[in-house]
Amino acid sequence: MPQAKNPKLSSWDVVYALNMAIACLITYWIMTHTLSRFVDESSDFLGGMWAVVATVFVFRETRLRSLSAGIARLIATCVSFALCLLYLLLFPFTPAGMAALIALGTLVMALLGRRDDIVTVGITTVVVMVVAAMSPADAWQQPLLRLADTMVGIAVGVACRWVGSFLFYKCVGEQAP
Repeated sequence: MPQAKNPKLSSWDVVYALNMAIACLITYWIMTHTLSRFVDESSDFLGGMWAVVATVFVFRETRLRSLSAGIARLIATCVSFALCLLYLLLFPFTPAGMAALIALGTLVMALLGRRDDIVTVGITTVVVMVVAAMSPADAWQQPLLRLADTMVGIAVGVACRWVGSFLFYKCVGEQAP
């Protein structure tokens, strides 16, 4: 069994962790305070959670990777959004319908040459469809809400990642990744 190394944390590691936590808190606050005017409490919490997931998803080791992850997340969410919205405007949730959308999303991403983002399309589709099943009266709204959640999470995550990196460089004088 290989020996596990015990690396030391750098000042950047601590700043990165705090920056991500702050970004997630900002994202959650924005979504729960914005959505609460339009949706019930459970949708409000779901929106906050889904936006925070997007924020965490885009927090990467470098600013460029963070931006790239944000773009990838947005493309995958838009594919899922389009497929789920069209489906839910025409049909109610069914497990077979969800499976068909996952297959279609996979094919679309393969055609777009974005095979690494197939997982994100699949996860997004599952979340949208299961939430639509839980609230069938307004099922068609779920893709719209999850798109909004994701866009806020991406924007806050990328912005906080870039600002945190910039401030670290200015305050400490070291180049942050």
